[in-house]
Amino acid sequence: MKIPIEKYIRTKRARKETLLGIGFLLPSLIGVSIFVLIPFMDAIRRSFSETMTRKFVGFENYRVVFANEAFQLAAKNTGKFLLVCIPLLLVLSLTFSVLLYSVKRLQNVIKTTFLIPMVIPAASIVLLWKVFFDEYGLLNKIMIACGGTGTDWMNSNKAFLVLVFTYIWKNIGYDIILWLAGLNGISESIYEAASVDGAGSLQKFIYITIPNLMSTLFIVTVLSLINSFKVFREAYLIAGDYPHESIYMLQHVFNNWFTNLDIQKMCAGAVLVAIVLLGVIVLIQKLTRSDKEEIV
Repeated sequence: MKIPIEKYIRTKRARKETLLGIGFLLPSLIGVSIFVLIPFMDAIRRSFSETMTRKFVGFENYRVVFANEAFQLAAKNTGKFLLVCIPLLLVLSLTFSVLLYSVKRLQNVIKTTFLIPMVIPAASIVLLWKVFFDEYGLLNKIMIACGGTGTDWMNSNKAFLVLVFTYIWKNIGYDIILWLAGLNGISESIYEAASVDGAGSLQKFIYITIPNLMSTLFIVTVLSLINSFKVFREAYLIAGDYPHESIYMLQHVFNNWFTNLDIQKMCAGAVLVAIVLLGVIVLIQKLTRSDKEEIV
């Protein structure tokens, strides 16, 4: 049986486009494989063996990591930081993006203002934070001048609040841009049809805006999760290797293990973190996808 000429042409064109796409992706795939996948596979191998003798020890390194008090403290602080920061960042950025979406006139200027923290170097942020949050800094002087008492922000439990503020201040502009991209993808005709049916602003937000932002919600949440691990730079530059216990994060543990050449513990900890992150991302994807399917 002969294949129709039109179908043959479409098949050949589709095959050509597939090969062209693979050609464009191949350099990135090679780079990721060399600098990420292969080193990570080696880290998995090292997590089951001793560093010097390369003797297979099974799950002994994982047992040592779980029993390590520093790792327990860092995991608890990191989990607490994620549970506080990510929901707060998502709510604040979505609120600002919805408000900004309704202000068409100065939208570009306001977006640029929100993005300024992203281009400020981490070293400059650290100097700014020291000016504000040092024991003898500007914030304490203002509080004392107003009749209050000063506090040592970075050497008390309030250091956690400073770190949360730093993360939200630095990342809210990026998330606002992502939300705005999702909002711009929603057709105005849907809102107009809802207005004709008598829907109010809150109803349109719940039944139109939120369902159509599910894919954006997944992207924003995952990127916010990834960016949350970058806050270590500020915490490290401000407080050093051993900061106040409220901001002692997993990155501090890995940095100290690397300094002490505890490679087997570092590899086991990295594998554990990767597994948890992968599980969280898969869970977020299923939640956003299931919500969208129920609405449809």
